[in-house]
Amino acid sequence: MAHTTSNPKIHEGRNLKRFREMLSIKQDALAFELGEDWNQQKISLLEQKEKIENDILEQVAVILKIPAEAIRNFDEEQAINVISNTFQDQAFFGSSFETYNNNPIDKLMQLHEEKIALYERMLREKEDMMVRLERLISNG
Repeated sequence: MAHTTSNPKIHEGRNLKRFREMLSIKQDALAFELGEDWNQQKISLLEQKEKIENDILEQVAVILKIPAEAIRNFDEEQAINVISNTFQDQAFFGSSFETYNNNPIDKLMQLHEEKIALYERMLREKEDMMVRLERLISNG
């Protein structure tokens, strides 16, 4: 059963492709996660659909780890309008009268914590990839 949206400009397939590409996930990888009935060509066709069936959209959203509503409701024109209306010619963050007192040790600690968080994320991604590879090898 196809999902209907109130905004006819939203193309769910294109939105799916945008999110998949932002997450650096190949069509083959997405097809593998969806199961044996899927392949790269079928993902390509899915991304050409204006409306995607609810059950498939929900499965894809779980795999991409994003809400299905993000795929259903993302409107590039609205996003561009928000950005263009927010940042005018002289727009900038903060005030020119603010003073910043940055402690170099605090900054160093912040960078160290960010590096640790990045390393932990990379390890989790590596573990996820190993599980996928093991599953691929055992199914092959």
